[in-house]
Amino acid sequence: MAQLNGITWNHTRGFVPMVAAAQLFEETHPGVSIQWHKRSLQDFADAPLSDLAANFDLLVIDHPSIGEAATHNLLLPLDPLLDPAFLAGQAANSVGQSHSSYIYNGRQWALAIDAATPVSGYRPDLISAAELPRTWSDLLTLARRGLVATPGLAIDALMAFFMFANALGTQPFANPGVICDKEAAAVQALQMLRELIHLSAPGSLDRNPIRTWQLLAESETVAYCPFAYGYSNYARSGYATHPLTFGNLIALDDGTPLRSTLGGAGLAISASCKHPEIATEYAQFVAGPLCQRTVYTLSGGQPGHRAAWLDPEANHIAGGFFRATLPTLDAAWVRPRWPGFIAFQDAASAIVHRYLREPGIPEQSVLADLNRSLTQHKES
Repeated sequence: MAQLNGITWNHTRGFVPMVAAAQLFEETHPGVSIQWHKRSLQDFADAPLSDLAANFDLLVIDHPSIGEAATHNLLLPLDPLLDPAFLAGQAANSVGQSHSSYIYNGRQWALAIDAATPVSGYRPDLISAAELPRTWSDLLTLARRGLVATPGLAIDALMAFFMFANALGTQPFANPGVICDKEAAAVQALQMLRELIHLSAPGSLDRNPIRTWQLLAESETVAYCPFAYGYSNYARSGYATHPLTFGNLIALDDGTPLRSTLGGAGLAISASCKHPEIATEYAQFVAGPLCQRTVYTLSGGQPGHRAAWLDPEANHIAGGFFRATLPTLDAAWVRPRWPGFIAFQDAASAIVHRYLREPGIPEQSVLADLNRSLTQHKES
């Protein structure tokens, strides 16, 4: 019996499709057993891979951890194991930069089985499409009416800062040694984020995207979220108390659209895997177009293959989520993947979150702390 153990994150979207795909794979591969385990969403974002890679064969991971994994030989490179035609097909059918986000130093370290980025969502029974904000000023007006929830947990606050900085013309990490090369724009990004969070529903600083979408689905007053990592589950009939409708992001008042920070998940194989051939076959099965648009999506997954995002049946099941948000996915910005980035991300998240929690901290001080942390972790 060939036994494989996998680790993913604890949500219907992260866990159930992996179990369903494993069950189907086992039925067509006698003598193979694949067991899936789960960890918290926070651990998915920032836990080191070294312990996981030592204890699991299959890893569902976030792309910023790729540099660490490659440097310390934690994962098997997939390009020597997979047919080049398959990888070319995956690249051609990527949702945004999901596929390429798992390429580092010319190697493919994971397959994009899940695609996500912050998108907007609302309760159609509480607010009409005509009332939805189109600009930053529109959004603040809606927030002042008590209708807006925004995820402000530490990691989400940092991702939102990156989003505002990109829209204001200062792409993070564009120049070495500084988080943003245009200080005035970075200051404005922090100020905008703080203003919105403080106008949003109470408790926003303690909510991640899952809790934010759950709030919207259950609330009788909060009707709109301007950006949170999308979960198609909350658009599906029978999943949430009140299904949500999802869409793209607002623009700044000058017409510049917000550009979100890519998330999603990739399926990787640990360097310690005792059955790499079987693990590779399973990974190709899960990431392939047929499984992605059928078993994977039907089981609550949010696929990484473009065919699934364009599939009429998948969109019918998910309330049009995939087609409605695809432009935002295609435009999403990709975080760096150098070794040490996960440690930097953790430290930077705490810095931005403290700024949002504690009044009176100057934005220039926040940026200086971020720059110091960047230097520390980039050189470590």
